[in-house]
Amino acid sequence: MYRRLSTIPAAAAALTTAFCLTACATTQDSAQSAEQTTTRSETAPITLTLMRHAESAGNASGLIDTSVPGPGITDKGRQEAQAAADRFSGQDFDGVYASSMVRTQQTAEYMAHDVSEPVEVLPGLREIEAGQYEGQPEATAQSTYLATPVSWLQGHRDDRIPGSIDGNEFDQRFDDAVEQIFDSGDTHPIAFAHGGSIMIWTLMNVNNPDPSLLKTNPLRNTGYVVITGTPDTGWTLVDWNGTPIAH
Repeated sequence: MYRRLSTIPAAAAALTTAFCLTACATTQDSAQSAEQTTTRSETAPITLTLMRHAESAGNASGLIDTSVPGPGITDKGRQEAQAAADRFSGQDFDGVYASSMVRTQQTAEYMAHDVSEPVEVLPGLREIEAGQYEGQPEATAQSTYLATPVSWLQGHRDDRIPGSIDGNEFDQRFDDAVEQIFDSGDTHPIAFAHGGSIMIWTLMNVNNPDPSLLKTNPLRNTGYVVITGTPDTGWTLVDWNGTPIAH
């Protein structure tokens, strides 16, 4: 089951003058206490797992495919998705998210089933658009499609993938999706996204980035990272695909 994440407006309670002054004071004190509790909860750090989708038909073709909604996962991908759910569902995720691309939603289904949560679709989690490199061999991606995102990690966020987006646009889009996850109130969510978007956004935003991980431990299908923090205080990388990260 999929549903798009929406903001639930807070209900305002009307005060009545029929209460005596003591009752009003008690009510106000209680309301202030509740508000303070909510504020503390809203600023508490969360642990967010970002997992790459299982093998897609695009991966199997060996061609770069960043189209939306894009191809679904293969038979091998379904096995990978089930294996990931079997391995990680015991972590009691309290929210399951996916991008607007079919392959993440299909991968997320397995985890969502095991943890009894719906799949929330957040378009901002989508893959970095390949632009003029769309449909080219994945084997060339490091020197073509991903060359510009790597430059974003070096501070050149205004650089633009030919026919696509720049680093500022990508970062804002993914930031917005992560903030929606944070605002949901979940404390231990998992979001299914894409290899490029996960790796680049993580290394652009954590306070302990290690860009060498792009080469030494790139995220394969169902690879993952774990970060902790908040949108306001920042994020810390604690696990890169099974490797604990010093922080």
